[in-house]
Formats: sequence, structure tokens, C-alpha cells
Amino acid sequence: MKTPNLIHISLGSNIGNRLNFLEKAITRIYQNIGDVVKISRVYQTPAWGFESDDFYNACISIHTFYNGQEVLAKLMDIEVELGRNRTGAEGYEARTIDLDILLSSEGILETKELIVPHPAMQKRKFVLTPLVEIANDEIHPKFDKTIGDLLKEVEDDSEVERLDVKIIDPKDKYTLAKYQYLTIEGNIGAGKTSLAQLVSREFNAKLILERFADNPFLPKFYEDMERYAFPLEMSFLADRYQRLQDDIAQFDLFKDFVVSDYDVFKSLIFAKVTLQSEEYTLYKRVFDLMYRNLTKPGMYIYLYQNTERLLQNIKKRGRDYEQKIPPEYLNKINQGYLQFIKSQPGFNVKIVDVSEKDFIANRSDFIAILDEICFS
Repeated sequence: MKTPNLIHISLGSNIGNRLNFLEKAITRIYQNIGDVVKISRVYQTPAWGFESDDFYNACISIHTFYNGQEVLAKLMDIEVELGRNRTGAEGYEARTIDLDILLSSEGILETKELIVPHPAMQKRKFVLTPLVEIANDEIHPKFDKTIGDLLKEVEDDSEVERLDVKIIDPKDKYTLAKYQYLTIEGNIGAGKTSLAQLVSREFNAKLILERFADNPFLPKFYEDMERYAFPLEMSFLADRYQRLQDDIAQFDLFKDFVVSDYDVFKSLIFAKVTLQSEEYTLYKRVFDLMYRNLTKPGMYIYLYQNTERLLQNIKKRGRDYEQKIPPEYLNKINQGYLQFIKSQPGFNVKIVDVSEKDFIANRSDFIAILDEICFS
């Protein structure tokens, strides 16, 4: 998964319920643009450059897979949604919400629609004061100074009053940590690793990923399934068992819960599809001895993808040894998972159909999956 951009955004409102507009804007940003990683306190400041009611101002930092130009377009959509009326008149105007990109990890951006860093941010105390809370040591790429230094040097002497209010974090409603151990499962190419990585990054979870790339039998298996099925499944079982035993046992004081992109039971699902009956009988005896000693997930999420979409994803990620996987094999694996889920009445299971979703390219798809996991 690619590294997200870090973007700092200024928010202001001086019409109506100003705090409510700030909170609504941050919620929309979280839902449509990216993870809100930091939120400043709220400051009340006089209107800058025109006569009007005082503003409520704040700043946030976000991680997003969109670029600056895409973020700008989405911010403008949010402004319109929240009642921003751009009259086209010259100068500044009162507004329900004002959203500006201040800085981006992309560096200096200069287009007809967007200039980053914001060309006037170093002159405005009402921008620098909340920004220094969340990005004090961030370097302005044109001035080669920290945000903290820019605030010390600003000539704007307007009064900036910190208010005794706090903006609600839009992530607070997603109580994933209560499950302690979250497993995200799915067929080959379903997106389980990508979703586990996103959940880990956004919700401060310890991440456990399967080490399929280190298995020397995997490329051989896709060339000759019958010959290499048993050593492949035994090696996967041993590695999955050892990793889960070690990683779940090691409590991390700095993480809120554990998320993995596999459950060891997948070994039995794949083995039932790939092994001969005698091999499977032996395999299951070994599996049963191991499985009883493992911690079971507090929630088991199964990502369902139809076979056509699985094949597209497999082709897109380009692993040579996967390109010859027949659709019949994927169908059998899907059926194996669904049969397993039906046979485990004690499991807390959520089946999420992601056949029509792209939760990396579309932020709203990721939020829809979170909503389905937590509230459906």
C-alpha cells in the first residue's frame, strides 16, 4: 500500500452555530477525504480583512491517498454542502465554513486553482495559532522555518482567544478496540491485507500480516497443485500458528488492539480444497491440536468478492505465480469460507460484500465498510 499524503487544513466559520459547522466539516473530511490524525483546539478571532461577526477557527491534519488538487475539489464540495455561498464579490465575506489547504507532504504546489503552502498563512495569527498545536515542528518549504517560528515572527497583532470547547473526533463512534482481536479474512485478492493495514493505521492497532511471500512452496504449488499441496499447507499452518502465538501473546502498551489479515482456520479451509482425503485426515489431526490453543478473534470479518472481481484484483497486483489460478479454485475457496462461517455459531462474524467497492481509491467505500462492521 502506498504512503498517504499528510495535509494540514484550516477551518473557519462565522455564521450560525459555528462549532457545529466546524464539527460537520471535519466529519465530512473524514468520510470523504482521509483519516483525521490531529485536531487543534478552537479559537475565537475577529474577522480578518472585513467587518463581520467573530470567527471560530481550528486546524486539522489528515492522511489521504488523494493529491492536493483532488483534496481541494472535495473541500469545495463540502463547503457547498454546508451552505457556503460564494457570491463572487471582491474581498472577504462571512461564511458558514471556510476550508483551506495550508501545507502538504507533496511540497510546493502551484496551479491555477491551488497554491501550497497557502500564500498568506505566515501573515495570519488566526491560522498559525491553531496550526502550531498540531504541526509546531513542520517546516514551511519556502521559508525553511518551522510553524512555531512563523508564529513567533508574525506581525498580525489581532486577538486570538482559545475557547473552552473541544471538537468531537469523528472516529470516536467506531469502537473497534472493544473486540481486542480483530481478524479480517477473505479469498485470494479480496483486499483483506489492505483493509487490515488501513484499520491498523487509523485506529492504532497492532498489525499481524501473513508472510505468504516467504513460503518457498507457493510458486511451486500453482505450477503443480497436486504435488505441492501437502507441504504448502503444512508450512502455512506452522507459520500461521507460530506467528499468532507469538504476536498475540506479546502485549503492546502503545496499541489499542490487534488486527490480522488471517485466521489460522483458513489453513483448514484451503487444505480441504487442495489435499487428497488421506492427506486431509492427517492434516486435520495436526490442525485440531494447534487450533485449540490459539486465542480466538473478538470479531471475524469475511470480505466477500465475486470470482470475476477476484481475478481482476489478482491480475492487477501482478504476482507471477498467481496468474494461473483457475476460477474454479477460487469458487471452492469461497464456498469453504462460507461453510466454515455457518459451522461456527459462537463466532462474532460479519460478512461484508466488497465486490462493488474500492476502499483504497474511494474513501467513502472504506467508511461504508466501517459502518457495516460497527453498526449493521
